[in-house]
Amino acid sequence: MQAAGPAASCGVRDVLDRVGDKWSIAVVNQLRPGRRRFSQLLRAIDGISRRMLTATLRGLERDGLVRRTVYPEVPPRVEYELTELGHALLDRTWPLMTWAIEHREEIDRARRRYDGAR
Repeated sequence: MQAAGPAASCGVRDVLDRVGDKWSIAVVNQLRPGRRRFSQLLRAIDGISRRMLTATLRGLERDGLVRRTVYPEVPPRVEYELTELGHALLDRTWPLMTWAIEHREEIDRARRRYDGAR
């Protein structure tokens, strides 16, 4: 495999910034079972604000990871779902999320030891 040049590196960083931000993976994970409405996502993701959820969904939609569907009703119903690309991301990140859950207590203990030694 050939090393990536500066332009490719910037593009990769841009993608990793999206999926590595504080909320994107949480949103992708909540969309794993299927379509969800904004209010369902807002209730399911602890600590996220309406503004941040809106910005995160827009970014994920822009990157082709989430599809937004507006239904012609009054008031309009809007649902979000993962695209094929979003499912591919979830397939790659799910093992990492599982690892983090399985090792959370061990990491917490290590942090306490480290912090106590300083």
